[in-house]
Amino acid sequence: MALNFDFSDDEKLVRDQTARLLADQCDTRVVRSVLEGRAPYAVEVWKGLCDMGLPGTAIPEAFGGVDAGYLTLCLVAQSLGAKVAPTPFSSTVYLFAEAVLQCGTDAQKQALLPKIATGELIGAMAVTEDRTELNPDYLNCRVAAGKLSGTKFAVADGGIADCAVVLARGEAGLGLYLVELKGAGVTRTPLETIDPTRNTTRIEFSGASAELLGAKAGGGIAQLDRIQNRAAVLFAFEQIGGAQAALDMAVNYAKGRYAFGRPIGSFQGLKHMMADMYVALKLAESNCYYAAWALATDAPELPLAAATARVSATHAYQLCSRDNIQVHGGMGFTWEFDCHLYYRRSNYLALELGGLSVWENKLVNALPSAA
Repeated sequence: MALNFDFSDDEKLVRDQTARLLADQCDTRVVRSVLEGRAPYAVEVWKGLCDMGLPGTAIPEAFGGVDAGYLTLCLVAQSLGAKVAPTPFSSTVYLFAEAVLQCGTDAQKQALLPKIATGELIGAMAVTEDRTELNPDYLNCRVAAGKLSGTKFAVADGGIADCAVVLARGEAGLGLYLVELKGAGVTRTPLETIDPTRNTTRIEFSGASAELLGAKAGGGIAQLDRIQNRAAVLFAFEQIGGAQAALDMAVNYAKGRYAFGRPIGSFQGLKHMMADMYVALKLAESNCYYAAWALATDAPELPLAAATARVSATHAYQLCSRDNIQVHGGMGFTWEFDCHLYYRRSNYLALELGGLSVWENKLVNALPSAA
């Protein structure tokens, strides 16, 4: 990869247009309305994103998409993270659409991707079955004669999704299956989480119709690993978008808040805190740029780049969102201040693809072995 990697003017233009849309339609009042349960997600924000064609950013034109590429999608993700947008974009685009793109048959792509590109279809991915780390040997969801039975735990946006990709055990081993969530044999139960804006749900399947994703059964774990590596890059960009917003919030408050006749940002303790936030963010940003290149080119380095970006972005977002609260002092812990919106999202995203330890292990395993 060239050391002077950067995004093109066209890619930055889409980023700026996305940021303007979100500035107009997704202020903290909208986020709070979803957080407080007045709406399942920000419907108008989702509509605006779809009107811009953003769910189809990386979907080829042959399947109804814009085909603007993954570098553009990375910058869209960063803009969404900065506004903690309460929409099903990540579940639908980073996970469901990627699963169909990477693993689906041509018929499945023709049937699903145009609906994703227009926002007609909201998707989700259902993998885990309990609170522990995913262990393929202990998955109980099973498919027999095209019918799925079992329970999936903590499905992000599962309460509003139309369709899900489900990891389940079939006759040939673990596979990924397409399941209509509004069909018979599906029961959805809302779950309380640290970030209610993500509409997290437990889904019980009792004889629900299931269609194998792709033409070959038994490769579910390898398929899942590929999908998650690609999604990890996009989630990492969303995380650094949120981390930057949290840092900006802290810096602006420290400049304007006075104590003992001086702005609190002049105090050494807060200077060091914000410097640590900045360094963590810039390290994560550098790793994300490398991962964006690997994703866009489908480079062999993608597993390593994705894990590196995921680990550093998770650390940066959690640090920035946590220390933003500290910079605000006692008021940072109150409901009225917006600090907790970023703290909630940072902790939710840290677990969505598997916890930090999962990605640290992936990072170690992806490192080149010594000669």
